[in-house]
Amino acid sequence: MGLVTGLLTLPLAPVRGVGWIAEQVLDLGEQEYYNVARIRGELADLSEAYDAGLLTEEEFDVAEDEILDRLEEAQRRGNR
Repeated sequence: MGLVTGLLTLPLAPVRGVGWIAEQVLDLGEQEYYNVARIRGELADLSEAYDAGLLTEEEFDVAEDEILDRLEEAQRRGNR
């Protein structure tokens, strides 16, 4: 970037900074959401809740399907 271009676009620097921060937050959120160990822990918690009678079979099936879909997506992405 040249000196003139740098000076003319200087007022946009905060906007670019906010955009970069938003991208970083999104990336970290996706890493956490698609963390395979965390997903397996959620499956274990779900199973325990069902075994304790806190969930109906229908509620368990719906939640399990959602978690398994997320696990499949995480594995497709190559997350560990």
